[in-house]
Amino acid sequence: MAEPLIKQYGADVPQAIAAMVQAVHPAFDSTGFGREVLDGYEALGLMARGKKIAQVLRRFLPDDYTQALAILMQSIDQPHGRDTGLTLGSFLYLPHTVFVADYGLGHFELSMQAQHALTQRFTAEFSIRPYLMHHPEATLRQLREWATDPNKHVRRLVSEGTRPRLPWAPRLRQFQADPAPVLALLDLLKDDPELYVRRSVANNLNDLGKDHPEVLTRTAQLWLKDASPERAWIVGHALRSAVKRGDSGALTVLGFGAAAQVSVGNAHITPDKATMGGAVQISFEVTNAQNQPQRVLVDLAVHYVKANGQTRAKVFKLSTLDLAPGQTATLSKKLSLAEMTTRKHYPGLHKVEVMLNGQAHPLGAFELVRG
Repeated sequence: MAEPLIKQYGADVPQAIAAMVQAVHPAFDSTGFGREVLDGYEALGLMARGKKIAQVLRRFLPDDYTQALAILMQSIDQPHGRDTGLTLGSFLYLPHTVFVADYGLGHFELSMQAQHALTQRFTAEFSIRPYLMHHPEATLRQLREWATDPNKHVRRLVSEGTRPRLPWAPRLRQFQADPAPVLALLDLLKDDPELYVRRSVANNLNDLGKDHPEVLTRTAQLWLKDASPERAWIVGHALRSAVKRGDSGALTVLGFGAAAQVSVGNAHITPDKATMGGAVQISFEVTNAQNQPQRVLVDLAVHYVKANGQTRAKVFKLSTLDLAPGQTATLSKKLSLAEMTTRKHYPGLHKVEVMLNGQAHPLGAFELVRG
């Protein structure tokens, strides 16, 4: 079994940070710092560990934020001895961004300079959010400037930091209510040369569509006019959640607005009684019975049983079929029932549907039992 990622964020992280700080600020009490950080450290999750390190840094650095930040920023390029190839290698700088987020709101310019530097080493997508909440106009002005920054990590911060529903972060309610300021930033980045940035743009637009599906559809239509293949990819990726929801506007933009005139048959779900930790094989056929070709978007919806006994559909992307008249296509998916950090399984009847151009057609069901 793979080692949990949090093991990469052990006692060596505060020790490395202490050594880096002491290299530029010899008065730093690295022993006392390490002792205080590690008290209860093992019981904390990843983000909580980063926050605790930042809190203890605040107590062991000078009281004046400007002096403390200057020391912290001088330390970031000091040798730290950690393997940069670690999955969580860049998370070494998580406490630095928390420090700026929690203590720097009263020093806007200095904190913006720090985030510009830190996002090139880790990410400031979390630390920029308090500034968007407390200094929205000034922060948006800064982000507009950064949208043309030569560094791709800084440009990505513009889109990733303004995501209304960014994972692991508080939601930006003001942009859920009014997405216009975010859309203006995304428009500046929609033709960015880096896929790394374009993917973030798509994820932000996908977030916006969950609160404003009509805005997502309208923006997608506008962006597709004279679109390059790269921009068209952004639109397709941004529409993914709307397509899974069967949103008619998103499906129409992608050319799947009409109901698919096909038949579904020969469905098999095996085994019909599955055990947790096992797998289910799902297969079926789609036949174009019309006398003209059809393009059909095919997804699979599995209605997972939740802890309260109710069900919620999870949609899996399957295929886009170009069917000639009379043609039959066979599709299949192996569904893992192993426990995941993102999904916990519960016993009960799980219905399965195929989604054809967003419309559900029943395939059957399987019963999940404890092994």
